[in-house]
Amino acid sequence: MAVRPRDGPEGAHGDEPGRHGADSGEPGHPRHPPHPRYPEPLGASDLDAERELARDRLQAVDVIAEGVRDVEPRELPGRLCGVAVELLPVVCASVALHSDGMPVRLSASSEQARRVAEIQATLGDGPCLYAARIGAPVLACDLTAGRDVHRWPVFAQQATAAGVRAMFSIPLGNDSVCFGTLDLYRDTPGELTPRQLRTALLVASVMTVALMALPRGEENEGRESEPWMSGLAKDQDEVYQAVGMIMAQLGVDSDEALARLRAHAFAESCTALEMARDVVGLRTRFDRDGDGD
Repeated sequence: MAVRPRDGPEGAHGDEPGRHGADSGEPGHPRHPPHPRYPEPLGASDLDAERELARDRLQAVDVIAEGVRDVEPRELPGRLCGVAVELLPVVCASVALHSDGMPVRLSASSEQARRVAEIQATLGDGPCLYAARIGAPVLACDLTAGRDVHRWPVFAQQATAAGVRAMFSIPLGNDSVCFGTLDLYRDTPGELTPRQLRTALLVASVMTVALMALPRGEENEGRESEPWMSGLAKDQDEVYQAVGMIMAQLGVDSDEALARLRAHAFAESCTALEMARDVVGLRTRFDRDGDGD
């Protein structure tokens, strides 16, 4: 599965505030730390803040642990989506793996979350794709007006039609790679507080560990249960098979074939996966003279 390097621990660029030279006493001269050299003792307010952070984390960990108790490995992603909904001011959640610019939905807490995840996969655009690309959280706090609508106009229109007014995408992975996203949806515009964002990051970190620790197909050989990713792999294979067929029909590369698949799905008001199944099933064919038929 293809992975993308992150810009940095927080997905930030080198010219952002907080880097060397951004807080200088004089132009070209970094500001030296004040004396004394050792950090000052924490004040009462600092200690209270640290205790609150620790308490929040423990409470979230308790909810997560209870939520995944006695769960089969293949059920973990879906259960963690439910835990995220329980802990945060969101109505639903989904998790997707990202490969070659194509988010493949792994699990969703509701039909609404499933629908919005498929919208992004079909459009090839939206907060989850951007979060996977930069390796940092993307918080689209208002999909009804303002900056987020200008950034993703078609996605915003379709998401709001599906009842989603805000979306928060948290990357899954580590400081070097991002292999997926945890996507959280609200039915009203609004932000996550710093406290809530910390909780979302905690759930995402548990999701990352769970996905990386789950057994793959080769580890399940000889067992009665099917591999945990068998359903996901089938959906992904259908899309790639359809892309290969479109490449052969049109004589184009894979990026162009995927773009054609997405465009025709959008024109037909269906998802990219549904269109891929039509192509594989020979119900839709693309030709050089026009769109698929």
